[in-house]
Amino acid sequence: MAATASAVRYASEDHSLPKPWKGLVDDLTGYLYFWNPETNVTQYERPATSSHPPKLLSVSSSVQVLVQHHTSSIPSYVPAAKDDVLYRNGYGNGGPKVARNGAANGLGNSSPPPPSSSALANDISPDAYCRRHEITVSGGQVPPPLMSFETTGFPPELLRKVLSAGFSAPTPIQAQSWPIAMQGRDIVAIAKTGSGKTLGYLIPAFMHLQRIRNDSRMGPTILVLSPTRELATQIQDEAVKFGRSSRISCTCLYGGAPKGPQLRDLERGADIVVATPGRLNDILEMRRISLRQVSYLVLDEADRMLDMGFEPQIRKIVKEIPTKRQTLMYTATWPKGVRKIAADLLVNPAQVNIGNVDELVANKSITQHIEVVATMEKQRRLEQILRSQEPGSKVIIFCSTKRMCDQLTRNITRQFGAAAIHGDKSQPERDSVLNQFRSGRTPVLVATDVAARGLDVKDIRAVINYDFPNGVEDYVHRIGRTGRAGATGQAFTFFGDQDSKHASDLIKILEGADQKVPPQIREMAARGGGMNKFSRWGPPSGGRGRDSGYGGRGSSFGSRDSGMGSRSSNGWGRERERSRSPERFNRVPPPSSNGSPPRSFHEAMLKHR
Repeated sequence: MAATASAVRYASEDHSLPKPWKGLVDDLTGYLYFWNPETNVTQYERPATSSHPPKLLSVSSSVQVLVQHHTSSIPSYVPAAKDDVLYRNGYGNGGPKVARNGAANGLGNSSPPPPSSSALANDISPDAYCRRHEITVSGGQVPPPLMSFETTGFPPELLRKVLSAGFSAPTPIQAQSWPIAMQGRDIVAIAKTGSGKTLGYLIPAFMHLQRIRNDSRMGPTILVLSPTRELATQIQDEAVKFGRSSRISCTCLYGGAPKGPQLRDLERGADIVVATPGRLNDILEMRRISLRQVSYLVLDEADRMLDMGFEPQIRKIVKEIPTKRQTLMYTATWPKGVRKIAADLLVNPAQVNIGNVDELVANKSITQHIEVVATMEKQRRLEQILRSQEPGSKVIIFCSTKRMCDQLTRNITRQFGAAAIHGDKSQPERDSVLNQFRSGRTPVLVATDVAARGLDVKDIRAVINYDFPNGVEDYVHRIGRTGRAGATGQAFTFFGDQDSKHASDLIKILEGADQKVPPQIREMAARGGGMNKFSRWGPPSGGRGRDSGYGGRGSSFGSRDSGMGSRSSNGWGRERERSRSPERFNRVPPPSSNGSPPRSFHEAMLKHR
C-alpha cells in the first residue's frame, strides 16, 4: 500500500493557481490533477481564477460528478458537458487518501475517471438496462425504469439530499419500482438486502403526501410495517432525513420502549408512521391511533415478518385500513407464505424481481470463507480473524444464543472493544450499542439474528458467523450486513459437525455466488453427515492420546475407568457383557494386532462383530 500511495505526489508549486487549489501528479500515468482541499474536489481541468461553488449533479459509485452552473441560484439538474465535469473523491483534510485496495481514489487508476452514471444510463436502452441488472417485471403494462435521477422529476431539494447521501444513480430496484409506484399501482418488489429498497418506497411516499394533504393529527397517511425495532428506527431516520425539506413528520412505534412518548408524537400528528406489528396492535387496542386516513401501506421485509409469526397481527392491522389504498410489499425472498399474503392484500400488483427469485442468492460482492472449526477452537480462530482486520474496522459477530452473545462479548471486549445486542436488551441499551457501533467507538458488534436484517451500516468490513444459523436463508441475510451499497466485504463462517445438515444448501449458495467450496463441506454433503460422524463417542481414529480410546480416564462414556460404563479397562467391560443375552455378546472382543484397545467406536464395533 505504501508503494501505491507514493505514486500520487504534489506537483511543483504553481503560484498562478487560485487558492486553495493544489496540483497533484500521478506517477503511474503522468497525469496532472488539481485538488481543492477545502471542498475535497479533484479535476483534470485547470481551475479558473474566479471559482464559483460547484453544484452536485450526480454521483457514480466511486466518484461524485459535479457541474459548474452560474446562470441561476436555483439548483438545476441538467447533464454536464464533458469539460464541465469535476471529480470528487475520498480525500481527507491532509491530502488524498489511499483506498483500502491500494489504489488512490481517483488518482491511482491508469485511465481517467469514468463519466457520470447518468450519462452511461442514457447510452443504453431500457431493455439493455434490465438485462444488465437482471430486472424482470410482470403484471401488465409497466413503465420503463428511470435510469438516472434527472429523469425522475423529483423536486430539486429532494434530489440534492439523495445525491449528497452518495447515490450515483437509482439502484435497480429503485429505478424500476419508482415509476410503477408513481402510477399508484400496488407493487411486490423482490431484491436482496442492501439494494436500496427503503428509498424505493419512501420517495414515492413523499410524492403521495404532496398530492394528498390530510390532517396528520387525525392519523397517518403513510404506514410502514417493519419486523424489528432496529429496522423500524432506521426507516424513521431515513424518512426524517430525506423528508425534512418537504416538512414531512414521521414517528416510530415499537416495543421495548415506553408508550408515553410515542403516544404524544401521535397526538402532535405524524404524516408517516413506521411501526412493528405488535406495538401498533397494542396502540390500536387502546384506540389511540386511527388508520382511516392511510392510503399508502408498505410491508418491509415481509418474509421476515412472516417468519417471526406476525401474520395474524398484520391481517388485523390491514382490517383497520381502507380498502382503497396503495400497497407495496418489499421482500428479500419469495416463499409460499409471502405469495399467499401478497395475493390477499394486494390488488393487481406489478411484480419487480432483481435476480432469480426462485433460488436464494448471496451478494457476489462478499467474499465468503467457510471454515470447519471445532467448538473449542472457535474463540482462538475468532481472535485471529479480528487481529487480521485493519484497526477500527467494523465487524459483526453472530451467535445463536443471547447467553453466548454476552459471554463472547466479555471474552473479547478488553482486547477488541465489543458490545452485545440481543432481544433481552432494553431499547435504550440497544440504541446506545448501535450508536457506538455506527460511530466506531465500539468497532465490534456481537449479535443474535435480531441484527441479521435491516441493520444498515454501510462501512461494515466483515461478518463472522460464530455459530451457523438455523438455515441458509438466515445465513444469506447475516452476511448481507457487509458489502452494501456497492461496497465489498468479507464473511467468515465457522461450520461444525452439528451443522452438516446445511452443507448441501450452503454449497448451492457458495457456487451461486462464485465462491470457493471447502472440500470438507463437500464431504459432509456427500455422506449426509459431518466431518467425524462418531465424534460424540470419542476422538477420531487417528487421535490417540492419554485420554483416547475406550480405556482412558477421560473416555466418552463417563465411567471412572472404562469407555463403555464398566470398571474394566478393556473397552467392553464385564458388567456390559452380562447385560447382553446373545452368545455373540458374551465374550470380550479380541485385542487389536498390536495389543492396543480400539481407537474409535467404529473400530470397536468391527472388532466386536
